[in-house]
Parts: sequence; C-alpha cells; structure tokens
Amino acid sequence: MPEPDRIIRLKTVLFRTGLSRSTIYRKITEGTFPPQIRISIHGAGWRESDINRWIADPVSWRPKGQFDEVC
Repeated sequence: MPEPDRIIRLKTVLFRTGLSRSTIYRKITEGTFPPQIRISIHGAGWRESDINRWIADPVSWRPKGQFDEVC
C-alpha cells in the first residue's frame, strides 16, 4: 500500500530545496515551482510529491497535466 502524500510547510521546503523564501514565491508566480495548497484559514503547505518532483528535475518541472504544445 503506497504511503499517503504528506503536506510540508515552508521551513521544510526551504531546507529541502536550498532556495530562499523570495525565490520560491517568485518561481511560483513564474510557474516554475509547485504552488502552495491551503490547509487552513491562515496556513498553507506543499504536497511532498510535488517538491520531490521539482527537486528531481527543477529545470523542466511543470505542473501535472501541463504539456508544452508540439508544433
């Protein structure tokens, strides 16, 4: 049975990626880093699987289901 996807907070994302807070939010705006998900009124986090996918291949990371158009 596969493990459920954990939600990780900003401090963990900063540690795992080595990026700064401002760089993470800039990359989210650019669409080159996984967006946060709401976990409460004042809290948000990231799916661990999304962060793992980004760490494995940060240059070509895209949100799931998004494909570049083929000419």
